[in-house]
Amino acid sequence: MIVMKFGGSSVKDAEMFRQVASIIKDRIEQKPVIVLSAVKGTTDSLIASIKEATEGKFDSYTSIVENHTKILEDLGLPQDLVKEELDELKKALEVIEKTKEESKKLLDYISYFGERMSTKILAAHLDSTQTSSKSYISGDIGLKTDSNFGDATMLSGSFEKMNENISKMDHVPVITGFGGKDENGEFTTFQRGGSDYVAALIGSAVDAKEIQIWTDVNGIMTANPQVVKNAKTIPILSFKEASELAYFGAKVLHPKTILPAIEKSIPVLVLNTFEPDNTGSKIVKETEHKEIIKAISYKKGITVISVESTRMLNAHGYLAKIFEAFSKHGKSVDMISTSEVDVSITIDNDENLDLIAEELKDIANIEVKNNKAIMYVVGEGMKHRPGTAGKIFEILGKQDVNVEMISQCFDEISIGFVIDQELTEKALSALHQEVLE
Repeated sequence: MIVMKFGGSSVKDAEMFRQVASIIKDRIEQKPVIVLSAVKGTTDSLIASIKEATEGKFDSYTSIVENHTKILEDLGLPQDLVKEELDELKKALEVIEKTKEESKKLLDYISYFGERMSTKILAAHLDSTQTSSKSYISGDIGLKTDSNFGDATMLSGSFEKMNENISKMDHVPVITGFGGKDENGEFTTFQRGGSDYVAALIGSAVDAKEIQIWTDVNGIMTANPQVVKNAKTIPILSFKEASELAYFGAKVLHPKTILPAIEKSIPVLVLNTFEPDNTGSKIVKETEHKEIIKAISYKKGITVISVESTRMLNAHGYLAKIFEAFSKHGKSVDMISTSEVDVSITIDNDENLDLIAEELKDIANIEVKNNKAIMYVVGEGMKHRPGTAGKIFEILGKQDVNVEMISQCFDEISIGFVIDQELTEKALSALHQEVLE
């Protein structure tokens, strides 16, 4: 059994629905379980429809109806196939128009309509082409979560229930990505990109031979191909390398995807729906292909917070106070660098930053620097390889790129550093040319 997840760009129109169906049929002997995202652009339109409804407008809703109607028409499927979902959505938006309600719970409910419709369309199309198929809502076949809407966590017992239900199926199941349901039957979602996570959870539940993430690029690249023209596909990389790249800017797959797979040592393949014969990238628990450097990724929009105080000198509990403030206000940290009197911390947005600064002002001086970027050079082969960091910073120095923070963990799988955001492309191109080309 294999799990195949297809993203929104893979089902952007009727032609791509046919392409996805063809890919599935070519692998029918492997007993595929399908996890599907919404039609490209639908989730954004659904989110926009909530705000519009509070203003008495339904433009995004109309666009969703027109788009799905055209796909059904082009595929020769019944026009009323997703009528139930569209009618339910319209009624919900009309209620929002009157109540002006906006909440995370409501956002999860509305934004889930995309997956509910796309799965019905793909299953119906497969069925119409002599491939027996049915659509399912993930929460209805066992993926239960807590009620933390927008960032749900799967509940224990879900693995067993999903395995029990899916193992009985004698057809191709097409299952909604994005989230599940809580114990009250309410729709819940994981963070954006959570369809990858759903695929990994299901793959782990059924002990899949492999998990395939079908997207619109040929696997995980050595760098962002939109910036570096000579970027190449990485044929094989470890779970650790993929996790570093995913978290720090490589947007091909969701970071959480790695977690359920690594526990079962299930390979994750990143493949291209537009070029199904391309071998893409394979992520495994460990790899013997330990190149010194495999890829470079980055995140823009970074804020650096400098927490400076002489009270740090020979003091215990000081760092605990700093991180307690971040924890209290729900702010995660990307990178940390310390000296005797200074702690520098990076975060990826300014939400609650004023509250954190207020908490810390009595014990330290706070300085905030915006418009920064974190760049990560990743490769398990860097371990115990003298001179790697020196070469990286020498290249940056020649390009007049100033490095403001540096981070490298003991396992030496990556080197991270902070630079001015406006120098990101310049630094990336120079590093890629010197160390990867």
